[in-house]
Amino acid sequence: MWTQRIKTGLVTTTAAASLLLLAACGPSPSPSGTSSAPPATSAPPTSATPSTTTSPSPSPSATATSAAPAGTALCKAASLTATTDSTGGGAAGSIYEKLILTNSGAAPCVLEGFAGVSLTADANGAPIGEPATRETTTPVTRIELAPGKSAWAELRYTQAGNYGDCTKVPAAGYRIYPPEDTASLFIAEPHDACSNAGIKLLTITAFQAV
Repeated sequence: MWTQRIKTGLVTTTAAASLLLLAACGPSPSPSGTSSAPPATSAPPTSATPSTTTSPSPSPSATATSAAPAGTALCKAASLTATTDSTGGGAAGSIYEKLILTNSGAAPCVLEGFAGVSLTADANGAPIGEPATRETTTPVTRIELAPGKSAWAELRYTQAGNYGDCTKVPAAGYRIYPPEDTASLFIAEPHDACSNAGIKLLTITAFQAV
């Protein structure tokens, strides 16, 4: 009798254990009593193409188009008078003079740089021989000439007789071209010129303020 109870108990225990095992393996019921749907699988994020941030190329430097304020005009032959001052004397067959340009106009003007100087047969004649060579030891300066004011440059004339191969031609004076001007002035001052090329009788410095 005792043995039968033990067997019955074992069978009951074994059956209960089997039921518990089946319950553990099966899907657990959802709180509402219905079976829950399998969890949604989120799609892997699509790899966005990395945005290439290109810094804008620098714009070219803007070129100023507005006109600069009008400044004082350059001195022109029409508003200048020309003279020479030969008190500088001479040395070694040369004569040193001051070439003086005076503002004879009604407005200020700017004189800057070198004059063009040549010996000429007369006031309207063509230049004779080589024009003056620039002597660059004097620095170029910007000179503003008020009406009636002057500036000067040193002009050296070398005697034509210093050159044995000089073909002498009488010159009536100097033809003077102010800096950056195509019109000229005339100073009556007779000298011998050399008509053949290659002989340089004249040198001129940059203008200086008086």
